[in-house]
Amino acid sequence: MGIDIDGFIECHRDYRDHEADSFWHATIALDHLKVPRDYDAFGCLFGVCDNEQFAPVVPVRGLPVDASNRVREGHETTGGRSASWVSWAELKRVDWDERSERPDAYIHEYGRDPRGDWQFLRRHSSPPQRFAELCGQPVRVAARPSEHFPEGTQWVDGDRMFRVERLRRRDAVPDDQWGPVWTVMRTLADLHGDEDVRLVVWFDD
Repeated sequence: MGIDIDGFIECHRDYRDHEADSFWHATIALDHLKVPRDYDAFGCLFGVCDNEQFAPVVPVRGLPVDASNRVREGHETTGGRSASWVSWAELKRVDWDERSERPDAYIHEYGRDPRGDWQFLRRHSSPPQRFAELCGQPVRVAARPSEHFPEGTQWVDGDRMFRVERLRRRDAVPDDQWGPVWTVMRTLADLHGDEDVRLVVWFDD
């Protein structure tokens, strides 16, 4: 079984959450935003799943002491572990272009944009057959190119390029997966303030 993420985006208001002793309100559950299972993202953001590519944005620091009723009930109902939270103010300070401490285990693919410049497309957990042919290695070797080729090694194939390089935070937490979460948090922060919006999460397996 794998590890999945659960949680809520909370917003601080000037009235209490129903009868709870908290001014924080759960606004939307993560499952509505379809955040997928992605161990690179979980490690990069919260330091879970034994991912050592980056220091986590925030550590596993438990539920907020003033969490809303819905958050506490959701956490208890699912039996979640490794709970943590991060404010929008903290997320805004993240350097998403920061590179990992060592080259990524997976090959990175680039394509030409309309101007002819290389544009990052994706990283492959399973190497494309074409990359295995280009690097002249069996698939088992091509699956972990950074263990066999130095950082910066690249193979150009027409309008595609495969490259061994370090991972950026933004690649570990891709916008096509986390963009909806950031959009909701950004919108609420514009209305209520950066410190008054936070993401509260926990994990289950």
